[in-house]
Parts: sequence; C-alpha cells; structure tokens
Amino acid sequence: MTTRRISKAVHIGPVTIGGGAPIVVQSMTKTDTRDVSATVQQIKELEEYGCELIRVAVPDQEAAAALGDIKKRIGIPLVADIHFDYKLALAALEAKVDGLRLNPGNIADRNKIAIIAKAAKERGVPIRIGVNAGSLPLDLRKQVDEGMEFAEALVKAAERELAIFDEFGFDNVLVSMKASGITDTIKANRIFAERSDVPLHVGVTEAGPLVAGVARSTAALMTLLAEGIGDTVRVSLADTMENEVLAAREILGAAAELSGGSNGRLRRNGVSIVSCPRCGRSGFDTHGFTARWLPYLYSLKKNITVAIMGCVVNGPGEARNADLGITGAGDKVIIFRHGRPIRTIAAGSEAASTEADDAFMEEINKL
Repeated sequence: MTTRRISKAVHIGPVTIGGGAPIVVQSMTKTDTRDVSATVQQIKELEEYGCELIRVAVPDQEAAAALGDIKKRIGIPLVADIHFDYKLALAALEAKVDGLRLNPGNIADRNKIAIIAKAAKERGVPIRIGVNAGSLPLDLRKQVDEGMEFAEALVKAAERELAIFDEFGFDNVLVSMKASGITDTIKANRIFAERSDVPLHVGVTEAGPLVAGVARSTAALMTLLAEGIGDTVRVSLADTMENEVLAAREILGAAAELSGGSNGRLRRNGVSIVSCPRCGRSGFDTHGFTARWLPYLYSLKKNITVAIMGCVVNGPGEARNADLGITGAGDKVIIFRHGRPIRTIAAGSEAASTEADDAFMEEINKL
C-alpha cells in the first residue's frame, strides 16, 4: 500500500470527504423521488446496511419539491442528482439538500452554472462534478474520435468545469470520472490525482449485474485504493441497493486488510462474515442460515468477525479467529467463540432451528 493521496476536505452535511477522513460509502436510491415514503424507507434501510451518504434523482420540479420532506425524515446527508435543467438545482438548494451532483456534459451554459454556484456558495453546499463516459461534452467526444485517449477526455471535462467554478469563486467541489471500462476509470483517476487535490468520488459506472458488477468494481477500486486514490466510493450495480452498499463495505474492508492497518482512512466498518461454500460433508444449512441472518448482521455497528460454517472441518478449526461462529457436527449445531465451543444444540427439526437462532442471538448480544 502506498501513502494515501491527501486531498482537501469537503463537508457534505456532517460527513467529511477527503482531508484525511475515512473513505465514505455512498449509494443512490432506485425509487421514484416523488414518492417520499418509499424513498425515505429505502434510505433508512440503506443506512442500516452502512450507507453514509445518499443521492436521489431529481428529474422534474415535483421531485425537487419532495426533497425537503425527504431530508427531514432521514439521518444521512442528501445529495440531489441534477441533469439538464439548472432550475432543478436551485429548487434542490431551496429544499436544503446537503450536496449537488452536476454533469458537465448536460449543463453547459456558463450563465446557468454561475447562478448555481452563487446559490450553492450562499448555502455552503458542495457540488460534485460528475463526469460520465456516456455524457462527455460534444467537443471532447469529437477529440476522442480523432484519437485522444478516453481517460484524458474524462479528466479534461472535469478540469474544464473546475476552471469555470473557480472563475465564479466557488471551490467547494468534488470530482468523479466514471466509465464502464475498468482501464479508463483507473487511468482517469490516476491522471487527475496527480494534478489536483480535489476530493475524488470513485467507482465504475454501469458495472453490470451482481457478480459481474462486483468483480469489475473490485478490480478498479482495489487498484485505486492501493495507490491511495479515492475519498468516497459507490459500487453501481444492476441489482439491489443493499448489495451496492455491502459490496462497497467489503471492498473497503479488503483494502484495509491488505494495507495492514497502515492507512487509517481504510477501515472495516461493521461485521465481517466468514462462510464456507458448503459441500457434501455439510452438517449445517449454511445457505439458509446466512440468508436469514445477513440483513441483521450487516446492520450491526460492531467490528467483529462472524463465521457460518458447514461442518466440523470448516467450523471451530478453520474459523478459530472468529469472534462468534456456528457450525454443524453430525446431529448437533455448535456455537463457538474463537474456536472454543460454547453452546451445543440438537439439530434436525424446526424447533431446533429456532433454538439455534435464539442461542446465536444471545451470544451476539454478549459481544
């Protein structure tokens, strides 16, 4: 692990991004923002899973009008995602959002940008300049067609927008440069990191369905994090919001493990789950138990390791470092702590399964 890139600090509500702060996990709702109740419910669920910053789409004035009610009912900072219409950004600021995301590819009028910058500065609201591969400014698209490296075009789009905001005396900004290609995403962020201390939101856009999306995001993010690049992350998946947040948490946890504790901004946030893949030797339904317990375990604000193992081979022995574990052994279920059995329950019936769940909860609460 290299020394982490030191960026300036930007404050989105109570959350600090950059400036030495821990890397922030964020996501974006999939609900219709105009449906306040559904959006609030989804945000609260994501917060339980460890989401620290949430972005919502603002496609029209009705959605913008809903932001105030949403903001009042959630516990994490709210960022409004704005495209095309600068008036939506102004309406979002009136609703007291904590941040804006603007795409330089679809709000190009300097006068409108100046109006947004003035209103955001008055309210102390930061703006993320979010450059996406699919919405580059037209002139840069043409230069790419003529041979410019795609990553360089992403960086130029971000730098151009930064320069405009700087002219208007606004420097409360973050930047993201995302492509669906792993190589382009890594290159663009490397180039920008060498040229600027503006905080970076990193991730792969349109990464794909669950397995492919996690694999692609991991490849890009682990590379950048290993080089000290990235102040906040989002894993974009064609899957559930919960899996986006969990994938981001696991990637940050893996990066922290690889750093050996040398980088304080990389941290494991919450429960680490160790589980065997299950085989013909299994004496315990690891898949069923994991499915039942996953939401609860990931909601815990405890930095502990929990092992869910299939048999005595992969049970207390291989998972002896776990703070708490459960496994099958013949006709019994064993609960163990740091490799030492502490509870034994008869298996094979629905009542026994309930008893095992109850005993596991008791032991979790003791930690």
